[in-house]
Amino acid sequence: MTERVLILDFGSQVTQLIARRVRESGVYCEVHPFNKVDDAWLRDFAPKAIILSGGPASVTLADTPRAAPLVFELGVPVLGICYGEQTMVAQLGGTVETGTHREFGRAFLEVVKQCRLFDGVWAPGDREQVWMSHGDRVVSLPEGFEVVGTSDGAPYAAIADEARRFYGVQFHPEVVHTPDGAKLLRNFTHEIAGCKGDWTMAAFREQAIERIREQVGDGRVICGLSGGVDSSVAAVLLHEAIGDRLTCVFVDTGLLRAGEVDEVVGLFRGHFNIPLVHVDAGELFLGKLNGVTDPEVKRKTIGATFIDVFEAEAKKVGGADFLAQGTLYPDVIESVSFAGGPSVTIKSHHNVGGLPERMNMALVEPLRELFKDEVRRLGEELGLPQRFIGRHPFPGPGLAIRIPGEVTRDRVEILQRADAIYLEEIRNAGLYDAIWQAFAVLLPVRTVGVMGDERSYDYACALRAVTSTDGMTADYYPFDHGFLGRVATRIINEVRGINRVTYDITSKPPGTIEWE
Repeated sequence: MTERVLILDFGSQVTQLIARRVRESGVYCEVHPFNKVDDAWLRDFAPKAIILSGGPASVTLADTPRAAPLVFELGVPVLGICYGEQTMVAQLGGTVETGTHREFGRAFLEVVKQCRLFDGVWAPGDREQVWMSHGDRVVSLPEGFEVVGTSDGAPYAAIADEARRFYGVQFHPEVVHTPDGAKLLRNFTHEIAGCKGDWTMAAFREQAIERIREQVGDGRVICGLSGGVDSSVAAVLLHEAIGDRLTCVFVDTGLLRAGEVDEVVGLFRGHFNIPLVHVDAGELFLGKLNGVTDPEVKRKTIGATFIDVFEAEAKKVGGADFLAQGTLYPDVIESVSFAGGPSVTIKSHHNVGGLPERMNMALVEPLRELFKDEVRRLGEELGLPQRFIGRHPFPGPGLAIRIPGEVTRDRVEILQRADAIYLEEIRNAGLYDAIWQAFAVLLPVRTVGVMGDERSYDYACALRAVTSTDGMTADYYPFDHGFLGRVATRIINEVRGINRVTYDITSKPPGTIEWE
């Protein structure tokens, strides 16, 4: 069985980052809410180590989150981060109080004593940058612990009980603002817990195929293929597991990027020889969107229409027992509210939400244990072309939410041409992989221009490009003006219907990445 690290979530906004850092070092881990873990579950999970996340609650108050006592009795290493350190101290006999000197943001930790967590990374006397976010602080330690690091606002910023392999840090090693944080987490999982770090995409691929075969048996699977990375990787993995007992249904909404339909059909029918039903439903979707301008109504209209079309095509295929979808790990992790209760944040895939119930099918979700970057690595392992799996994220409703106002065939075609030129220039400049997401938006305004000594009155186009690590926050990409000038000139010269180009320099927050 694969070695597993358990991350108990106490409600931190960055708990998923802990999991990403641990997995990046080749160790499989899972995030579970602190209040969903009982003794029987813990023993069955058999973690090699346990990490207690941060959280917004205060250990000094009654009825706030605590770890199950068995966590400290299993004989495995435990690392408490921020709130995790505080609850570990409080539960083992130390003291935490509401701090008068709070620390938020960048801080500096003074290493006062060596411990295994710091081996090869920090040494006594070092002063290292870390990222803090706490109001409460530890003021006395349980028996067996000693202080190994301090900061201005936290006299017990890092603590260790080497005999029991218990460690606590008031700072957040999982965020990039703690430059050596990933190395500390690796020390915990590899050196202290003894994990081999042999969890790879090749290993996951083999395990996932076995699980698919076990779940599906002799049954048939139908997969809603959106053309995006997630559903495409899921489909190729399923095909490797069960062959022609998989049928993919690709609903062309007429709202995809230029050339995307041909690319998807060619990849699945030609390259992988996967049974594929291609439904050209562009006119249907555009008809349903006629006169619709509200963004949320657009989304719901597209989602409902997709379900109708997919269901009709699935009935034509007939005999499917399972519905496959590309659900990812962030979609199935339950978050923990401020009060400590679970608040489920599972979201349905925009295309197939509600279908399992309507069609009386069981779900197959072969990617539900993976983060987005891991899905891309699995795609590489499965042989999908790099250009395909490295594509920027694309919204489920497609270009409809990049056309504020009414969506028409004419406007879609104008936007497709402008967007294709923009992305082509980004690739030509060698910038595509440095950008999280880039796209054009067709604005619902017309502006006066002069083209060929004649007055024009055409649409304005906005260009958007952002950098991000997870899409939760983002900043605009700082193109040089020469690049923007080239793109604007090409779009205005080559796309009939646009006479003005702007660049969106809004970050997220306060804006969103998409315009609608």
